[in-house]
This record gives sequence, C-alpha cells and structure tokens, in this order.
Amino acid sequence: MSVSQPLFILAAPRSFTSLICAMLGQHPQAYGVPELNLFLADTIEELLKDIFSARRTNLLVGLLRTVSQLYAGEQTIESVDMASRWFSRRSDRPTGEVYWELCRQVAPLKIVDKSPGYSFFLDSLHRIRKTFPDAHYIHLIRHPRPQGESVMKLAGGTLAIRAGSVDRSTNPPTVDPQYLWYGIQSNILEFLKTVPADRQIRLRGEDVLNEPQLYFEKVCRWLNLAWDESVFQAMLRPQDSPYACLGPYRASLGNDPNFLKSPTYRYRSIAPSTLEGALPWRADRKGFLSPVIQLARELGYE
Repeated sequence: MSVSQPLFILAAPRSFTSLICAMLGQHPQAYGVPELNLFLADTIEELLKDIFSARRTNLLVGLLRTVSQLYAGEQTIESVDMASRWFSRRSDRPTGEVYWELCRQVAPLKIVDKSPGYSFFLDSLHRIRKTFPDAHYIHLIRHPRPQGESVMKLAGGTLAIRAGSVDRSTNPPTVDPQYLWYGIQSNILEFLKTVPADRQIRLRGEDVLNEPQLYFEKVCRWLNLAWDESVFQAMLRPQDSPYACLGPYRASLGNDPNFLKSPTYRYRSIAPSTLEGALPWRADRKGFLSPVIQLARELGYE
C-alpha cells in the first residue's frame, strides 16, 4: 500500500484554515486532521517539554484526538488515555518519524494538516521539508484587516499578545495583529523559496469560500486527486469529519472553537476589504504600516 506525503496548509491564524482544511479533508482520497503541531520540536520528548513548560497543553489536544480516532476508532476519555500512553512510549523518537507512522496508519489517504503553529517558526517549516521532501503546500492567505479583527475578537487579542504582536512605540504599548500577519506571511514566503514551484499553490481564503467549486477543483487537479460532482458534494460537508465536533474531557478542542461548535459550510459572499484607513483595534486610529500594505498588495489585496 502506497503512503502519501501530506498536504500542509500554511497560514496565519484566523485565515479560514479550520473550515478549508476540513473541507479538503472530506475528499475521499484525503484525511483531514486537527492541529497536530508535531513539527514544533525535533523529538516527542522536546515537544512535550516545550508544551508543558509554556503551559500550552492545548497544543497536544489535536494530536491526542487523532491518535484516539486512528488507533481506537473513537474519541473518548478512555481512548485519550490510551493516546497519552502511546506518546509516552515514543518520547525518545523524532517527531518526523512519529508523523510518518500516522501517515502509514491512514494510507493510502493523504493527510491534510493546517497547524498554524508551524508558520510561526522557520525551524518548524524546515522540519517538515526535511521529513517530507515531496510534500505539497497551500499558502492560504486572508486580507490583514478582517484577519486582524478576528484575532482581536479571540480572547481579547490574547493570541496577538502571546506572539509579541505589539506596537511599543505607543504609551502604553498597543496590541496590533498586523505585525503577526506580516511576520507569518514573511516566514511562509521565505520557506517556500526552498520548495519547487509545482508543489506549492497560493490561495486567498476569501476566493475559496466565495467560489468553492472552482478552487477545490483547481486544488484537486494540482494534487492529481479525483474530481467530480460527488467529490465536490463530499467536500461541502466538513461536518462529517470525526473531528468536526467538540471532543471528550481533556481533549475537547484541537481546532478553532467556533468551527467545532458549528462545523458546516454555509455560502456567504465575502466582501472585499480595504488596506486604507484607520484600524478598528487601534485607539490612535492609525492604519497599516507601509511594509504591510506593500506585502498585502503583492499577495493580491487592495
């Protein structure tokens, strides 16, 4: 049985990643997973150490749910305990080796992974390439204005604060997610310079959700996956994924909470945003920095 190398969605948080990953994962030749975060470290031992030292055990939840589902066929309190023991027995192994084990478990399906944490660190992205030299990548982008608004609505901008996305030229400093957007896009673009052109594609999330049939067909043909009306209808049902719901105690999330509470695709036209004008999250009403505007225009936004 052939083992497919994964499809990685590289994106800033709050860029429609949960929905688009789940929709792609419903392709009959694909397997969409929650946020695995495996490539945040070289070994399982280092990954666990980093996660527990930072008190970010939520980063493990997607991994626990995936192992529970793949090896126990369910996601329960008992299967999550099993998944924890599964990791403990592999603590001395490289994260890439463990990821290959998951790929073999789902074979011949292709894993679709959208873990946003990878794009925060070039080291993580290069771990992916080292482990999976023939992997494919979607650079998924969203206009920095609505993306920033979404980041600021999530737990009062906690994500931006943790990422150091702060303008320290003001007194007091201003939490400003445009720095996060710019830094992550820059990381992704720098990394993709090392990836052959035929294994990467750039998509604007707004375009995908406005015209899903057009863009999902484009992705499937790029990946040499089957495409017909039945495939498209399956991809319109992300709620059929075993991960498109809240999980059991100690492993309830592993994905965007809003998506888990309402994991359906509902067509709605996403209106274009502007790069000009004041930013709603800034009390001083300043706009985007010129480097952000320049990069956003290079990515196709106005």
